[in-house]
Amino acid sequence: MKWFVSIVLLTLWLPVLKAQDTLNLLFIGDVMAHQKQLDAARMGMAYSFDTCFAYIKPYLSEADIAIANLEVTLAGAPYSGYPTFSAPDELATALKKSGVDILLTANNHTCDKGKTGVERTIKILDSLDIVHTGTFYDSAHRAQTYPLLLQKNNISVALLNYTYGTNDIPTPSPTIVNRIDTVQIAIDIARAKTLSPDVIAVAIHWGEEYKLYANQVQRNAAAFLLRQGVQLVIGSHPHVLQGMELYTSDDSTVRHAVVYSLGNFISNMTAANTEIGAMARIRVVKNNEKTVIEKGEYMFTWTYKPVKNNIRHFYVLPAAVYANDSTFFADDKAYARMINSLDHMRTLYKETTIGFTEYTE
Repeated sequence: MKWFVSIVLLTLWLPVLKAQDTLNLLFIGDVMAHQKQLDAARMGMAYSFDTCFAYIKPYLSEADIAIANLEVTLAGAPYSGYPTFSAPDELATALKKSGVDILLTANNHTCDKGKTGVERTIKILDSLDIVHTGTFYDSAHRAQTYPLLLQKNNISVALLNYTYGTNDIPTPSPTIVNRIDTVQIAIDIARAKTLSPDVIAVAIHWGEEYKLYANQVQRNAAAFLLRQGVQLVIGSHPHVLQGMELYTSDDSTVRHAVVYSLGNFISNMTAANTEIGAMARIRVVKNNEKTVIEKGEYMFTWTYKPVKNNIRHFYVLPAAVYANDSTFFADDKAYARMINSLDHMRTLYKETTIGFTEYTE
């Protein structure tokens, strides 16, 4: 009996521990659809992009929430690539089937097809039940849906999205494309805080194309966002990789992460460093009502473009995985190009990346 009472008393004195909640966010880079990609995806009168993501799908699907930058419009036929993009709706369908949950729509190609492009992109994504943010039918639509609040695993994320511009194409009234305007962003962040999210994340289209180093404008903008209370900043637009930084606060509990550019996820670009991109995996942990960005990781990706039956095809590969399988590639030059890019980016990241580590599985 004494033994039993002792156990009871000990149990009463034990602290009540709340289970730890975890959320794995995955951010991927620019989803492009150049003309050769459209040609490869065409199947008679229809299109299919499913095979493009077959090799990367397992890594997308394992994330709790996967978020991509949709750098095309879904404006309908006739379809077109650069410089004014209109991709088939099947591209969005393939992204969803591969595990992408959220699409960001504020970028410099948002207004490529005018009002039709802005509005139809929203309409199609809604019809496919693909969550999106960054562009809106009008101010009322924006007020009702922005900031976007994501909730999973008992963790909530307020997601905001902005672009530096739209290639000098005016935003057609009454549609709205979120622009980088510090006054408006501060208002939006304040509104996000009223939703009591565990994390505020900003996806921002910024920087200089083809530059491997973030410029001072990007760094100033990131500092502004962090001062406003943002914990996670994810950049796009340069079409090449730039560094990642994970910071620990003075009390070693709250962390802030900045990813300056994830490069291209898929495209037909061939300029230096444009075929390799990265996925950023952010681990958010919530314990006893305290939320921390616990871990930042990246996986390099490679757009493999073999020619079959005189048509160039497109596949997104986990680069480090296929670095061990030269027999997968149609020719030695393609394999060597990937290996050289992978080595180059690993060297760059040793210089530009803080707190993030590479993962390959």
